Amino acid sequence: MNNIITIGIPSKGRLKDKANSFFKDSGLKILQSNKERNYFASVENKPNIKIIYLHAKEIIQRLGDGTLDIGISGLDLLNESAKNLSDKINIRHKLNFGKANLVVAVPDDWIDVQTIADLEEVSFDIRSKRNSRLRVATKYPNLTNDFLISKGVTQYKLIPSLGATETYPFIGSSEIITDITSTGKTLADNNLRVLKDGQILNSTACLFVAKKKAANLQPFLNSLG
Repeated sequence: MNNIITIGIPSKGRLKDKANSFFKDSGLKILQSNKERNYFASVENKPNIKIIYLHAKEIIQRLGDGTLDIGISGLDLLNESAKNLSDKINIRHKLNFGKANLVVAVPDDWIDVQTIADLEEVSFDIRSKRNSRLRVATKYPNLTNDFLISKGVTQYKLIPSLGATETYPFIGSSEIITDITSTGKTLADNNLRVLKDGQILNSTACLFVAKKKAANLQPFLNSLG
């Protein structure tokens, strides 16, 4: 069993399709079950390779704890994870799909807020008038915290987003958001815009490797595109 290579692939959407194509282009034909909810697959003529379909975030977790050897997920999810987890994962390749930006976005009608510096002014205004902090809805608390603090913004409170983050300012759950976006269309459709200096991270899909498995995986990794 020691020679089994376990690979995590995102379980849905374009990332799943692109990841499958990446391995196919590298000579690995993935054989999927016809069952709609089957999370396991094999590779043609490679009985030692096991494919597991997981949520992209879980792939990072499983690489960190060593239950996956290799995985495709987003750079944003690696950077958002705790340091004791991300330190156990190597970036083997940045891939040419899954590109997106993590950004700070504000309502369109905040016409006086164009930059992060303007945001700091607004946060102090909210503090003095309402005795509350600027609320920032996000699924990326660690990256958001690091970014805002590095830019000198101090008077804010993070609101964990459990769903469509872009709705939060309009249902009264937050004033602004940070969110991942590839085209900006969803933000624009929800009357939000990105601050001029509001890019937190330029993300892309990556081929990741569990560090403690990396040495043994070199021959296989060298065979990939």
